[in-house]
Amino acid sequence: MLPLENMVLCRESQVSSLLALFGERHHFSFPSIFIYGHTASGKTYVMETLLKTSELPHVIVNCVECFSSRILLEHILNQLNRLSSSEDECASYITCDSFNDFVRLFKKVTQDQGVDDQTVYIVLDKAEYLREMEANLLPAFLRLQELTDRNVTVIFLSQIVWEKFRPNTGCFEPFILYFPDYSIGHLQKILSHDHPPEYSADFYAAYINILLGVFYTVCRDLKELRHLAALNFSKYCEPVVKGEANERDTRKLWRNIEPHLKKAMHTVYLREISSSQWEKLQQDDTEMGQLKGLSAHAHVELPYYSKFILIAAYLASYNPTRTDKRFFLKHHGKMKKASFMKKHEKTSNHLLGPKPFPLDRLLAILYSIVDSRVAPTANIFSQITSLVTLQLLTLVGHDDQLDGPKYKCTVSLDFVRAIARTVNFDIIKYLYDFL
Repeated sequence: MLPLENMVLCRESQVSSLLALFGERHHFSFPSIFIYGHTASGKTYVMETLLKTSELPHVIVNCVECFSSRILLEHILNQLNRLSSSEDECASYITCDSFNDFVRLFKKVTQDQGVDDQTVYIVLDKAEYLREMEANLLPAFLRLQELTDRNVTVIFLSQIVWEKFRPNTGCFEPFILYFPDYSIGHLQKILSHDHPPEYSADFYAAYINILLGVFYTVCRDLKELRHLAALNFSKYCEPVVKGEANERDTRKLWRNIEPHLKKAMHTVYLREISSSQWEKLQQDDTEMGQLKGLSAHAHVELPYYSKFILIAAYLASYNPTRTDKRFFLKHHGKMKKASFMKKHEKTSNHLLGPKPFPLDRLLAILYSIVDSRVAPTANIFSQITSLVTLQLLTLVGHDDQLDGPKYKCTVSLDFVRAIARTVNFDIIKYLYDFL
């Protein structure tokens, strides 16, 4: 087996901290560890490699796949039950209805597997999805060592900071570890490590240097850069394969690869075409817009609350004020049938175009659709101003001195739906069913 430093590149500081926390197999470890960082910063890979290399008893669970507390708890118990045996040998499936049952069954399973005197590690990947489950789940996992009286460490892997997790009622604070983004030097080292055996390491490193020179300003995602490197390397090698250049003719190699990298810029992050389609595009030398499946719309990335502001602005522009009480209040009381908006009225609202709305109505709708409590801070108002600057909202002035500024939403329904898909809240269904 390769040494750990050759398997985990550019994460020496984080690995050293984790090994110090883990200690020996029979030592009590920290009850909970919270690891956060942007996507593709090595959190999951480092944790999997570290636990497997050290041969520590562990369970790794993805909270996206285990979308309910029952599935999550059962998945953990059944993985633990297979620590010392294969899946075929474990005929019985453990069911778990509550966290109280989980604590009892956890003690039994760890004893049956002979790991009750060792540290058991439970890794919860994509841990931000725990916030959408029962309120007692996160505090219980943070205190699992205390509740089970077992040597267990729960490791949370997340893309968001701990302050977004902390329950309002208070909880046991985990040990927090940050995984920073890879620098361009780190990316160069990691990507160069994947060079094909038929080519020299220097040749592939020169190719990676060219690739990062083009894409680093717009893409820092290691997974995406690795995909781009694998997708375009055959085109970079083409002059060498044909005998038109050697590995040191960097100028000729650059001239050959440059137009193809420019085409690849249009599909960064989107993945709207497959690798086979991309190869066909390279061979036919087709323009990007002529290939079916490529996006024709501009992609706009907005801050978190700006997305909710834009959705609230669209709802305020196309829905009459009289419908706000019905759609945005949980306890609006009984309403007369005549006050319900008819289907042809909804259609006519869109045909007539957006209507101006005051700032206080925008904020009222915003507070009702955002999951967490949002204070009317300067940050919120500055994001509204930014949307006006981007011409996604239009400031139409004041009706009178008592009334605040009025706005109009200038984007289409398809644009708002695309924004809504990037956030996780119930208004997405409302956008499809009602608007």
